[in-house]
Amino acid sequence: MARKPTEDPQLDMTPMIDVVFELIIFFVITIKQQDIMSRLNANRPAPASASEHTKDDPPLEIEVGKAYGSFRKGVYVYNGKSLKLEVLDKYLKDVADLSTDKQIVVKCTLDSPHKGLVDLLDVCYKHKLTNVSIFSM
Repeated sequence: MARKPTEDPQLDMTPMIDVVFELIIFFVITIKQQDIMSRLNANRPAPASASEHTKDDPPLEIEVGKAYGSFRKGVYVYNGKSLKLEVLDKYLKDVADLSTDKQIVVKCTLDSPHKGLVDLLDVCYKHKLTNVSIFSM
């Protein structure tokens, strides 16, 4: 009688790996992620009310215009006068000496240079004037 050769049974891992990958895909797709943006602690300022700024204390309005002629750094219009940045710096220093909470509204024209706005914001920061609003017209 001849002996039957002994079989060496091996386990095929391919179906098990397929099932594991399918479970991973299922859990990744069905997991609900928390909304991180809704949990950020960002306090925005409240909108300014009409009673906050009375007629006695109107905001300063500075307009940044297009660079013309000898004004290589741009034209700044303050109280209806075209000024260089150095002169406007002196005016803002006087304002900051009175109150650093004074509201400043910066109006930019569509053709105003970006450097003019940045220079004006640097001057405001230098004098610790932080209540600055910017909009384009």
